[in-house]
Amino acid sequence: MNNGARQGFEIFVIGGGPAGIAAAACAAEAGAQVAIVDENLTLGGQIWRGGTAEADSSDASHWHSRLKTAGVVTLCGKRVFHQPEAGVLLAESADGLSHLRYRTLILATGARERFLPFPGWTLPNVAGAGGLQALVKSGLPIQCKQVVVAGTGPLLLAVASYLRKHGAEIVLICEQASWSKLARFGIALFGHAGKIGQSFQLAKELKGIPFAANSWPVIAHEAKAHEEKAQGNNAQGNRVLEAVTISRAGKPTTLKCDYLACGFHLVPNCELPILLGCRILNGYVQVNDFQETSVEKIFCAGEPTGIGGVDLALMEGQIAGLAAVGRRSEAQALFGKREKFRRFARILEETFRLRPELRNLPSDDTLVCRCEDVPLSRLREHSSWRAAKLHTRCGMGPCQGRICGPATEFLFQWNPDSIRPPVFPARVENLAAMPAQSQPRSVAPAELE
Repeated sequence: MNNGARQGFEIFVIGGGPAGIAAAACAAEAGAQVAIVDENLTLGGQIWRGGTAEADSSDASHWHSRLKTAGVVTLCGKRVFHQPEAGVLLAESADGLSHLRYRTLILATGARERFLPFPGWTLPNVAGAGGLQALVKSGLPIQCKQVVVAGTGPLLLAVASYLRKHGAEIVLICEQASWSKLARFGIALFGHAGKIGQSFQLAKELKGIPFAANSWPVIAHEAKAHEEKAQGNNAQGNRVLEAVTISRAGKPTTLKCDYLACGFHLVPNCELPILLGCRILNGYVQVNDFQETSVEKIFCAGEPTGIGGVDLALMEGQIAGLAAVGRRSEAQALFGKREKFRRFARILEETFRLRPELRNLPSDDTLVCRCEDVPLSRLREHSSWRAAKLHTRCGMGPCQGRICGPATEFLFQWNPDSIRPPVFPARVENLAAMPAQSQPRSVAPAELE
C-alpha cells in the first residue's frame, strides 16, 4: 500500500487475538463491513499465534473459519499509533502510512507480560515467559536446553508445557503465590468444568517437573568464563546466563540453566484506549454491559477491560461485536456466560496478586529502565512517574514505558498521568506526513484512578 493510503469500513477492530477475532466475526456475520487490524503478520495474538497453537487448535480453527466465512478484511502488519481526528486512525506498516476511517471502533488490544527488575534480569537468555514461547514458535531451537520458568500466573504452566513439548528440560517452575492461595484457586476451578479439564491436561503434560510455590528469582548469574573474558566494548556481547538463584520458601537455591523464562502475570494494553479518551478505572478500560467505553461508538473487549483469559476474551468479543451492529438482544443473551468467566477472572486476580516482598528484589544499581539505563537508586530520588521521566528519561526509550512503567507502578505505586502520541515508535517520515493540527501532544486520560 502506498504511503498515505486510505481505507474506510463501518467497523474497525484493533487487535487480532481471540477477543478481536470474535468481535470481528460476529459483527461481519450480522452484515457489517468489518476490517481487523493487527501489528503482527498473522492473526491469533500470543495465545493463537498463527492459528496453530496446539492447546487451542480447535477453538482457533473454529474462529478463524468464522472470520474468513464472514468476509472480514484482515490488515496484518499494521501498527496503529495515532488518532489525528475523530473517526480516523493512523497506522504504520512496511508499506508506509495508512489512514483508517471508521464509524465504529472495537478495541481488543490485549495484554503484555509484566516484568519486575532484579539483579541480572537484563542478561541475554533471561526472557519473558510468553516471549520465550513466541521465540520458540518462530524457530528458536530449545531442544535439550535447561529452562527455569518463574514468576506468577497460569501462563507459567502453559509455557513450561509448550517448551517441554519442544524438547526443553524444565529445571523448575517457580510461583510467587503461596500454597494456600493456590489451593483455594484449585478448589474454585471445580465451578468451571472447562478449566478443570485444562488443569488435568496440564498436570499430565508437566508430570515430573518440580514446582515450587512461595518462590521467585533473586539473582540471574553471568557465566564466569565469559565474565572474565569480557573486556571494554566487547563486554555486553560476551555476557550469557549461567544460573539463577531462587528464593524458595525463604531459602536461596541456585540452579544452572540456559534460559530463565520470567513473567509476573499480565498488564493490559491501555495506551490506545487512553489516547482515544476512554475512561480508565483501576488500571482497566471502563465499559458498560455491552462493552461500550465512555467514548461514543468505541467498544472494548478482552484483557484491557480486565485480565481474565481466553474464555472471557471470546465472550466479551462476541458481545462487543453484536452490540456494535445493534444486535443487543443477542448480546444480552451472553451476559450470564460472561459473568461466569468474570468470576473466574476475579479469582485469578486474587490468587496471583503480587506479594509485597517482591518490591525488595532490585538493588540500588539494578536497572529498572533498560532503554535509558536508569537504575533504581536514581528513581528513588523522585516522587512520581512524571518527575522521574523529566529527570532520568525513564520511560522515554524505544519501549515507551511498556516495561518500566508497570514495574515502577508496582515498586513505587506510580501511575502514568498522560499518554503522548505516537503510542508506538513511528518512522519520522510518517510523523512528518501528519497534518499540523494532529502533531503529537500529551493526552491526559479522561479519568485515571
